[in-house]
Amino acid sequence: MKKGYLYIAITTILFSSMEIMLKSISHTFNPIQLTFERFFIGGLILLPFAIKSLKSKNISINKEDVKQFIFLGFMCVVVSMIFYQLAVTHTKASVVAVIFSCNPVFVMLFAYIFLKEKIHSHNIISLILEIAGIIIIINPLSIKLSSIGLTLTLFAALTFALYGVLGKKITGKFGGEVVTCFSFIFGSCEMLVLILIGHIPSVSSLLTSINLDNFANVPLFTGYNMSNILSVIYVYVFVTGLGYASYFKSMEETSANTTSLVFFFKPVLSPILAFIFINEFIPINMIVGIIFIVIGSIFTIICNMSLEKKLLNCHEEISSN
Repeated sequence: MKKGYLYIAITTILFSSMEIMLKSISHTFNPIQLTFERFFIGGLILLPFAIKSLKSKNISINKEDVKQFIFLGFMCVVVSMIFYQLAVTHTKASVVAVIFSCNPVFVMLFAYIFLKEKIHSHNIISLILEIAGIIIIINPLSIKLSSIGLTLTLFAALTFALYGVLGKKITGKFGGEVVTCFSFIFGSCEMLVLILIGHIPSVSSLLTSINLDNFANVPLFTGYNMSNILSVIYVYVFVTGLGYASYFKSMEETSANTTSLVFFFKPVLSPILAFIFINEFIPINMIVGIIFIVIGSIFTIICNMSLEKKLLNCHEEISSN
């Protein structure tokens, strides 16, 4: 279990640094190109580890497994990340990042529906505290949010939550590296098909006419130079590859609900990292919101550890009898 919290910590640090690193290279890349290439390359980097994991467990991938990888890749790379990119075009990226972190609400519901994970009273209390913190950070009274941007972000959060929960089932069989690797590779291949369709003149003209220029004639594997290569490596290898592998590893060791804490710590850590590395100002409402989120997250961890200790004691009593 302690190992699970270590994976959660690693995932949180990597995911929280994502916007900062993407911002540093966004001016040289098309956002759809960046999304496709980081997931594709991230998947390829994880491939040797995935193959090693399959060999060590002496298991092979069948047709049904491939179908699941295709579906998970579609949910994550194609659907969720495209919704995310569209949301960014309609509202502030920082606001999208914070709202996207609400996806644990959907994780809790999906985990209850698909994984039969119980919803405890402390889960609800911590969610209320954490959502209150996110609302304070967004400060809706002074920020005008685009209804389209908000809707797209919620769809992105919902589909990412579904990806994570449904991914846990197959993760139990293959492990985090394998699921992450093949869902990324299949998902990016599906995205490549859409990118190539966007190069068809009639489709490209249509996308441009409805203000979806980022999806028309998307360039591939261009824009790399010595000034951005280190940032690219960090985003592709660490954030995308190792970050998502660690995300599923934490699910193996804990639960879908516990792993979703990543997305409550993310809006806390992200502004702190932004302040340290790119000197972004942290307003008072963000500090207050961070306090709410930290209290809610710590409350969840303490309650989960207490619950697991009770279950362990019960198992020991049953075994001794």
